[in-house]
Amino acid sequence: MERDLRTERAPRTERTPRTERAPRTEDTPRTGPATGTSPQAEAAPRAERALRIVIAEDDPLLREGLALLLRAESLDVVATTGTAEGVLDAIDAHAPDIAVLDVRMPPTHTDEGIRAAVEARRRRPGLAVLVLSAYVEQSFATELLTGGVGGIGYLLKERVGRVEEFLDALHRVAAGGTAIDPEVVAQLFTRSREDTRLERLSPRERDVLALMAEGLGNRAIAERLFVTDGAVHKHIRSIFAKLDLAPADRVDRRVAAVLHYLQDARRRG
Repeated sequence: MERDLRTERAPRTERTPRTERAPRTEDTPRTGPATGTSPQAEAAPRAERALRIVIAEDDPLLREGLALLLRAESLDVVATTGTAEGVLDAIDAHAPDIAVLDVRMPPTHTDEGIRAAVEARRRRPGLAVLVLSAYVEQSFATELLTGGVGGIGYLLKERVGRVEEFLDALHRVAAGGTAIDPEVVAQLFTRSREDTRLERLSPRERDVLALMAEGLGNRAIAERLFVTDGAVHKHIRSIFAKLDLAPADRVDRRVAAVLHYLQDARRRG
C-alpha cells in the first residue's frame, strides 16, 4: 500500500482582531503639515501687533483728528496729551513703540516738544520719535537728530494731510529709520552751501543725499530718480568718500551724512 505523503493542513486559526487606536486627547498635538500650530505661528500675532503710539499736541482738534486717523488704520493710540510733561508721563506709563510730538507746546510754546523728545529718548533708548512742526526750524531738527542715529522723524504738519506719505514716514521711523520733511531738507541744503565738503558733491549726489535724508532706501531712491539701484549705490559711496565718512563700527554713515549738513546749517543759521 502506497504511503500517503500528504499531510493534513493545520486548521485555520482565527485572526487576532486589530487593536483600536486610543482616541486623541485635547492635549495631544497633531503632527504633520496639514494641521497643528508651530511655536512660530503662535508668536506671529505678537510680532504683528499694532504699533503703540503716544500723541502730544496742544491743539485739541489736531490731537483728536490725528488719533482718529491712526486708529482708523488699526494702530493703537494708547495715550494723548497736550503738554510736554504729560507726554513724558504717558511714555513712562505705556512704553509705546513711537511718540508723535508737536515742537511747540505749553507753557512757552517754544521748544518744549523737542526737549521732551530728547528726554524721552534719554529715558528709553531706542524709542522712536516723530516730531511735527508748523514751520521749518533747522535748529530743532539738528538738536533732535544729534541725539541718536535711528528712529527719528521731523515732518511739517501739512504732511499729515497727505495720509499715505505720513503713514509711510510713521512706520519707517517706528522701524528704526529716519524721515525728514523734503522742505526741511531743501532749506538746509540752501543754508549749507558754504561748506566745502558739501560743495564737493555733484548735483545728482545732492539729489541722492536729499532723498536719503527723507529716509528712502536705495531702491526707492532709484525709482524716484529713474536710475538703476547700482547707480544709486555708486552715488552713495561717492557721497561717503567726499564727506570723509569712512566705514566704522556702530556708525550709520547714511545718517552721519545727513547730520553733517544739518549741523553745518545750524552753525550758519
